[in-house]
Amino acid sequence: MKAILIDDEPLARMMVKEYLQSYTDIEVVQECNDGFEGVKAIQQHQPDLIFLDIQMPKINGFEMLELIETPPQVIFTTAFEEYAIKAFETHAVDYLLKPFSKERFDKAMQKLLQQQKPTTEKTEAFLETASQSPAQSNRVVLKDGGKIKIIPVPTIQYLEAADDYVKIFTAEGSFLKKKTMGFFEQSLPAQQFIRVHRSYIVNTQLITRIDPYEKDSHLVLLSTGARLPVSKAGYVKMKEVLGI
Repeated sequence: MKAILIDDEPLARMMVKEYLQSYTDIEVVQECNDGFEGVKAIQQHQPDLIFLDIQMPKINGFEMLELIETPPQVIFTTAFEEYAIKAFETHAVDYLLKPFSKERFDKAMQKLLQQQKPTTEKTEAFLETASQSPAQSNRVVLKDGGKIKIIPVPTIQYLEAADDYVKIFTAEGSFLKKKTMGFFEQSLPAQQFIRVHRSYIVNTQLITRIDPYEKDSHLVLLSTGARLPVSKAGYVKMKEVLGI
């Protein structure tokens, strides 16, 4: 098995490497200091297993995993107990709370070696839960070509459904994120972002006008010049949030 260690603490990586010495069938192919390096290393080596810290510079461990098409098996290593431990348990992803003993490490390894490779659906369900944490609610991390893009939530103008993706519109242009509209409806601040149509979520701070349009529907005009459809249900919700 090929393994990658992704942790910004060299001592933590050294400890995992030391514990892994008794597992001769596991080879550490690379060590990474942050999530940016981690994404590149996973693409290059296609590992079977990663040891992943959660709290890291640039992007956290959850955000890094969201950028991987087919995530490998994961053992999280973290010093932060508040990070959705129920999510780990619910979705059967193991985690090691730093500092951890060799005995606790061995338990995680036995669990890993005995279980079948987790399905993509299970990993996505876990990430869906983890991404509700406050640390991730103020930004969206995605891949734009070969680069990693971090979009602060207040800079989002509106979102549009695009098959299995959501298109996020900002002043810099539009970017695709592999999530559902339902996910963004739940995770974006409810007073600032309204789902006005099954295919659109708008930033209320940019609304300049609401015009009638055809039967029981409206158009919303944003200060950016965008004109977006508003459904009957979306209009009721928008009036409620805007207090009109």
